[in-house]
Amino acid sequence: MVTPDADGARADLTALASGGGPWTTPLDRSPVTGPVRRSAVLLLFGLLEESDVADPVHADVDLLLTRRSDTLRHHPGQVAFPGGGIDDGESAAAAAVREAQEETGLDPAGVTVLGALPDVPVAVSGNVVTPVLAWWDAPSALRVDGVETVEAFRAGVADLLDPAHRGTVVLRRPVPGRRGTVLHRSPAFAVAGHVVWGFTAFVLDALLDSLGWTVPWDREREIALPGH
Repeated sequence: MVTPDADGARADLTALASGGGPWTTPLDRSPVTGPVRRSAVLLLFGLLEESDVADPVHADVDLLLTRRSDTLRHHPGQVAFPGGGIDDGESAAAAAVREAQEETGLDPAGVTVLGALPDVPVAVSGNVVTPVLAWWDAPSALRVDGVETVEAFRAGVADLLDPAHRGTVVLRRPVPGRRGTVLHRSPAFAVAGHVVWGFTAFVLDALLDSLGWTVPWDREREIALPGH
């Protein structure tokens, strides 16, 4: 069942954050061993601006996303949730909001944290990421830092759920020192002129499923990445 309006969306998100719904950690990821980096990302939902209304069912719900700088060492140019490392003594929620403020210029006073989801281990980078669900009660102007983040935009939930905007990114990469390639598959969303894939898409795909918002889509449909 999909959520019909903003009130329903907030209620669904609150229930999931409080353990009132299923949450399947994206992928079957191996636990992180050795030194662990802890990070948090902010999944900030709110009311879609009237000018962007496209679907009367989900027209008033959107999600804040960012585009990382092309000069970054890790995941350059990718669409991501705002977020970053958790400082000593800092909660995941506080870190997620702080990083979002630093990266996008949003006013944290307008953000209500609903709760954190279970951690998502990313063994390949030694990182453990905590997704933090939040609601944007009073949206503020966005001003990206221009260093880590070069763009911030609000993607409508209707667009994210639209089967015409969903598919799979398939990458074939050579294996160092060996013949052949390794196949990497990621769910993908083509929205607002961007392709959301990789870690962000895995988390978003799992979140939409857990909320019961997902409508059937073609997982065999491939979405090409710009420049690939």
